[in-house]
Amino acid sequence: MPRASSAALLACLTLGACAHVRPADTRLPAAFEAPQGQPAGAVALDRWWLAFNDPVLSGLIDQALTANPDARSAAARLDEARANRVEALVHFLPQGDAAGSTRETHTRKLAGTTISFPGFSNNGQSDAASASFNVSWEVDVFGRLLAARKAVNGDIAAARFNYEGARASLAAQVADAYFQSRGLAIQLGDARESARIERLLYDAATKRANAGLAASADADRVAGDLAQADAQAAGLEADLQVQRRTLLILAGRTVEPTANVAVEASVGVAPPVPAAIPAELLARRPDVREAHARIASAAGRSDADILSLLPTISFTPGLGWSKNSQPGFASTTQNWSLGGAITQPILSIPKLLAELKAQNARLEQAVTAYEKAVQTAFSESEGALVRLDADRRRVALLTDGEARARRGYQASRIGYDHGLTDLQTALGAEQSWRATRTQLTAAQVQALRRTVQAYKALGGGWPAERFPTDKQAR
Repeated sequence: MPRASSAALLACLTLGACAHVRPADTRLPAAFEAPQGQPAGAVALDRWWLAFNDPVLSGLIDQALTANPDARSAAARLDEARANRVEALVHFLPQGDAAGSTRETHTRKLAGTTISFPGFSNNGQSDAASASFNVSWEVDVFGRLLAARKAVNGDIAAARFNYEGARASLAAQVADAYFQSRGLAIQLGDARESARIERLLYDAATKRANAGLAASADADRVAGDLAQADAQAAGLEADLQVQRRTLLILAGRTVEPTANVAVEASVGVAPPVPAAIPAELLARRPDVREAHARIASAAGRSDADILSLLPTISFTPGLGWSKNSQPGFASTTQNWSLGGAITQPILSIPKLLAELKAQNARLEQAVTAYEKAVQTAFSESEGALVRLDADRRRVALLTDGEARARRGYQASRIGYDHGLTDLQTALGAEQSWRATRTQLTAAQVQALRRTVQAYKALGGGWPAERFPTDKQAR
């Protein structure tokens, strides 16, 4: 009776110390401060790239999600987590292996006394065969299976969200590289056009100088500008080729020539970003969901460490069969056994308590990591939306400025051709227009890239509705 009371007291004390998960601080503002004019659902976040209506972009992303090493590595990690889950849970099922053996022995007496009586002979042939099937089953009285299941389910959920996060990040990388390449294609076209115009201006300045209508220094100055324009075009051509190679690598098409990537020299208009509230990040962001799943995994391991202080009860049934034959003797037997064992940690308790303390510290780290993931998600989303709004306003201003600068350049060019303005005025107007146009292109590309960042920051790029919420998963 005292032993039973002691065991019951230990069980109560241990179970009373179940892992306590500190509530994570996930407080977020009720709304983003960045302007949001689009209704919720205006763009499907699951496959946000379809909103750009660009078959080339959609094809590159689909190829990357299938063939890119990062996507395949994430898929392999998910498969590993699934296999580890099965391995961990199968441990609580009955374990046992069948064993069998047979042996034939030939003995020839060379000298001495020959002995032959039932059960022992030193001369002749003897045969032996046996088979057994022994089972060991840990009886889960205190809920170790539930703790293990909680841990491995958290692991597989974390791997699943890591997989979705890797795919979402990959889609954003492809889109970002694609829009950079389109911006480079525009800039390359502008640079070539600038070189063409500089060449025409050089020819005109040379003719005017030969006719005595302008100084020869004007032609020399245009020649310098022409060399700069040609050099800029050569640099942009190299940058575009590098960006195309990046796209092929992301899409898993490394061996193909860069000419296989069609890059249109246009920007287009960035699609709208759906209105969202910060609280939605907890369900939409795969990295936040992954961090939350790791809390469940760590809590399950803490529960398992607590339960390791309790007794382990094992049930060990078995079956056996054997056959022996010797000269003048033969025997066949069969047996079955039914046994049990109980193990109670005593001297190992300090070690188990230290392991529990370390696991509780890891649980606290998981909670803190979840809080940081939530804060990072809000920071990235708020920052992307604010910058996107600024980029859109910048594009609007530069669009108007580029139109005015272009009209000014056209007027000065006409004046120069008719001898009404000097070369300095014409070049200044062209330089102003080209600079404004370059800024506009850069702003338009940046707005597209910022749109991609906003989609990713809001948790786009994976089908969140396929997965239950954290509350439902518990």
